[in-house]
Amino acid sequence: MAPRRNIWLACLIALTALLVFGNLANDAVLDVKYGWDVRVNCAAVDAHVAGLDPYVVKNLKGTRLSYPYLPVTLDVFRPLCAGGVLVGHYKGAFLALAVLCGLLLPGLGGARPRARDVGLRVFCALGAFVGFEWVQASGNFAILSGVLTAIALRLLLSQPPSRTPEPRSSPLHLAGAALLGLVMSFKLVFFPVLAALYFLPLPRGRKLVLIAVAAFSFALPILISWLGYPDLFASWQLAMAGKIPDQHVLDLFELNPSLLLLVHDLMTQAGLGDGKPAILAMYVLAALALVLVPFALSVFRAVASRPAREGETHLVRLDRWLIDHPRAAMRITVLAMFALYLCSPRLKEYAFFELALYAAILLADLPATALAAVLTLGLLVPSLNSLVGHSLEGSYLLLVVATACFWILLLDFRAEPIRLDQPVADA
Repeated sequence: MAPRRNIWLACLIALTALLVFGNLANDAVLDVKYGWDVRVNCAAVDAHVAGLDPYVVKNLKGTRLSYPYLPVTLDVFRPLCAGGVLVGHYKGAFLALAVLCGLLLPGLGGARPRARDVGLRVFCALGAFVGFEWVQASGNFAILSGVLTAIALRLLLSQPPSRTPEPRSSPLHLAGAALLGLVMSFKLVFFPVLAALYFLPLPRGRKLVLIAVAAFSFALPILISWLGYPDLFASWQLAMAGKIPDQHVLDLFELNPSLLLLVHDLMTQAGLGDGKPAILAMYVLAALALVLVPFALSVFRAVASRPAREGETHLVRLDRWLIDHPRAAMRITVLAMFALYLCSPRLKEYAFFELALYAAILLADLPATALAAVLTLGLLVPSLNSLVGHSLEGSYLLLVVATACFWILLLDFRAEPIRLDQPVADA
C-alpha cells in the first residue's frame, strides 16, 4: 500500500503545484497596476526625507492610502526605497524573499533537513492561503516581516531534541525571541503570538525571560518612535485614531477576512450589529470556541495522559511534559502561534502569508492523509478559486480554509501528540 499511497500523494502535490505556480504566473502577465503598498511606503519615506509629515496623505505622491507603520520605520525603510529601485522591481525581489522564507524555516527539533521537507516548506510559503499572491500583488512589506519571522523561528526551534536542554542554546533563544518581538511591532495586533513562547521545551524561568525579552523588543520601536520622533509619533497616533480629516483611515472594522469581521457581518445581518462592545464580546467568544479552547483542551488532554507527581500543580506538570517531549513541545509552540495569529481582529489578505509560514513548519511532519487534506484545502482550493477569477475581497474563504487547516493540524496532534518524539525515544 505504501507505494500506491506515495504515487497518489505525489500526483496531488504535482496538481497543487501546477495550480499554485499557474496562479502566480497568471498574475504576472495581467495588465494591472499592482504594488500600491510599496508605493505608499516609499512615498512616505520620500516625504520624510523632504521634511514633510508622511502621515498626512496629501504629502504622499501617487497614492490616497495612508502610511501605517511607526515613525522609526521611515529611516529603516529608507535604504530599501532609495532610487525607486524597489518600486520598479519589487515583484522579483518579493518572490526571491518568499523562497528564502521557505528555505530558512526550521524543522521541529533540529533534525537533519530532508529535501522533501524543505521543498514542502517553500511550496507552502509560496502557495498556502494565496497569502504570497496578495503580498506580491499589493507590494506589502509583510514579506520583510515574513523573512524576520522565519529567522526568529529558526533560532527558537532549531535546538536538538533533548530532555535536558543545554544552557548554550540560550543566546539563540534570546535572539529569536527578540527578533520575534520586533516583527510583532510592525503590526501591533499580532502581539499575543508572543505568548506561544511559553510552550517551548525549556524550564519555566527561561521561558518567562524569553517572553519578557520579546515583549521588550516589541515595545522598543514604540519607545524609540515616541522619544526620537515626538512630532511624527503624535501624527502617527492621530492617523491611527482617524483624526486627520479627509484621508484614508485604518479602521478595525475595515474590510478583511478576519473572525472579527465575520462576527460583525453575521450580527449586522441579524440586526444586532449596532453596538461595538457586543460585537467584540461575540468575537472573543467565537475565537475561544473555534480555536483557542479546543487547542488548550488538546494540550491538556496530552499532558493529562501522563501520571502526575504528588503535590504537582497543573502548570508544573505542563512544564515537565514539554521538557520530556521536546519535539512535541515545539509542535505545540508553532500550533499556538498559528492559533493566535488566526484569531487576530485585523487579518488582511496579505497577512495570510505569515500564517502560511507557521503552517509550513507543521506541514512537513504530517502523515499522508493529513498532508493531503492540508494541501487540498490550504493550497489547491484557494489557488483554483483565484485562478478562475473569483474575487476574494469581501469573502471569508481564506478564513474558512485556514481554520479548517488549523483543525486538521489540531486533530492530528490529538491523535498522536508525541509521534514526533517517538523516533528520538527509540534511538
